[in-house]
Amino acid sequence: MPRSDYVESIRRRIGNDLLLLPAVTAVIRDGDRFLLARDAQSSLWSLIGGGIEPGETPVDAVTREVLEETGARIRIDGIVGAYGGAPLMAEYPNGDRVAYVTTAYRCRLISAPRPDMDELVELGWFSRDAIADLPRRDWIDLVLADCS
Repeated sequence: MPRSDYVESIRRRIGNDLLLLPAVTAVIRDGDRFLLARDAQSSLWSLIGGGIEPGETPVDAVTREVLEETGARIRIDGIVGAYGGAPLMAEYPNGDRVAYVTTAYRCRLISAPRPDMDELVELGWFSRDAIADLPRRDWIDLVLADCS
């Protein structure tokens, strides 16, 4: 996952120490199925999203992240919830430690998605039951549980 210039500048000063980062997550749904993406680095399935850049609104960030990673345009229908804590903490292979706080948005596709083949290598529509059997980021279960 490429780092923003902002995060890169902080990492130069703090090294691999824990960094709290604001993020956004797109919950894209079609009936009883959810759009998930398989990460190129970890091969795990997750919801689409990423970091908020300085000066960027969360709504603009989720729209940008979906467009960058899938080429798709979305319509935002509301907020699912805000998530953080231990489930959203990670250590990357290079030793960087992060704790994300993400706002999840209910979204609808208004154009067709395709994986960028850089960060994401595959997209798929999955029911809740099928998601339970996928190798995935565990925190998405918390988000999906809040989707009625």
